[in-house]
Amino acid sequence: MNYLLDTNACITYLRGKNPVLLQKFGQHPLSDMALCSVSTGELRHGAERSKNPPAEYAKVDAFVARFTVLPFDEAAARVFARIRHFVMSRGQTIGAYDFQIAAIALANDLTLVTHNTHEFGRVPGLRWEDWEVP
Repeated sequence: MNYLLDTNACITYLRGKNPVLLQKFGQHPLSDMALCSVSTGELRHGAERSKNPPAEYAKVDAFVARFTVLPFDEAAARVFARIRHFVMSRGQTIGAYDFQIAAIALANDLTLVTHNTHEFGRVPGLRWEDWEVP
């Protein structure tokens, strides 16, 4: 694995509306990409809130089944504490789930695929790529 997909990359892929992102997905084998339990939770929450939860759950479940799903484990928790302290000590913050996603990427030495570069750019040592821009 080389990449961890952020929730926003997954949503954009599932909606199929960004040809640049779809092309980038096609350039990498699925075995190079992973999801994390935080993102799968966010995707399922979106399905729960939709007008047709059973149909949306089916889409999410089929998508998630294609990838390895990494947990927010003790190694990630240690990274989470360090990066949250670093960012917040500078008077900045990012979303709580984004801290967890960044920690999972760092703990597993993965590059995060995200369009949320403004917030994730605050995390020291995090490698990221935005697959939504050429």
